Amino acid sequence: MTLFKSLLCCLTVVLMAGACCHRDAVPAAPDYADTAQWFVVDRGADVDIFYITSTETSDYTADGKVQHYANIHADSIQELLLGEMQGVDHLLAGDLNFYSPYYRQCTMETFTSDSLVAARMPLAMGDVIQAFHYYIEHLNGGRPFILAGFSQGAAAVVELLKAMDDDAYGRMVAAYVIGWKVTEDDLSASKHFRPAKDSADLGVTICYNSVRSPDCAIPMLSDGNRMAINPANWRTDATPAQLTYNGDTVTVSLDTASLLTLVEGYTKNDYMLPLIGIEGNYHRLEISLYREALRRNMALRARRAAQ
Repeated sequence: MTLFKSLLCCLTVVLMAGACCHRDAVPAAPDYADTAQWFVVDRGADVDIFYITSTETSDYTADGKVQHYANIHADSIQELLLGEMQGVDHLLAGDLNFYSPYYRQCTMETFTSDSLVAARMPLAMGDVIQAFHYYIEHLNGGRPFILAGFSQGAAAVVELLKAMDDDAYGRMVAAYVIGWKVTEDDLSASKHFRPAKDSADLGVTICYNSVRSPDCAIPMLSDGNRMAINPANWRTDATPAQLTYNGDTVTVSLDTASLLTLVEGYTKNDYMLPLIGIEGNYHRLEISLYREALRRNMALRARRAAQ
């Protein structure tokens, strides 16, 4: 099956699944041939990063209706997503090219309920699948690429791995599922989920969720996860590693039972957004805490893929 047919099939399924479940007001769809629907930094590199943003929007009112999806044609909404795109590019990309699409992401309030997630996520994921198809066909130029996403964006990485054909997967350097999960159902849906075993293997999926202790986990993000690696030392056992973050020396280890990344020594109280926050859950820090390790790791895997 060609990439186009594979992605179109997946897109049809997710949109049909969502159509029967919600009657929310829906903003206009993106046109990924329009450069205004992208944040792109072309550094002339041999490897790209395709990055999908996390949840940057909350419910808002437009035309007298409460909106549960980002209107990516509105400057005020674009600015919210652009801030994350620019920040992640600065923290992680280094010398790599950076491509990030705007998409009708679900608002934060969606994640207060599993039923709302099931009803609304298909539309957002459908946009990302369309964006990735356009990127492969018109922007990638046959280069190896890294997939990366955080939170809602990481959920989109999972959906892309399920939709991807073998030709595209053959160029995938690695997929970074940051602050989300890869479940047994996901593993059964595609052979493209291969858990990372070290710092340099290719075609693999990197997945982690950081907490002070397992009881600080947010079930929606990590329950049922089947793969994990410690992003501080790229080990899959309990060997700890130390790093410095905002003046604290923290110890990071992988709990091989829960597959959660345990962070000890962080002295500041940190919460996720108030709607679903838990003290001791470091979801908000998943990129910034490991930024140096992630940047070095992406560069290492990119060099190996480009050889």
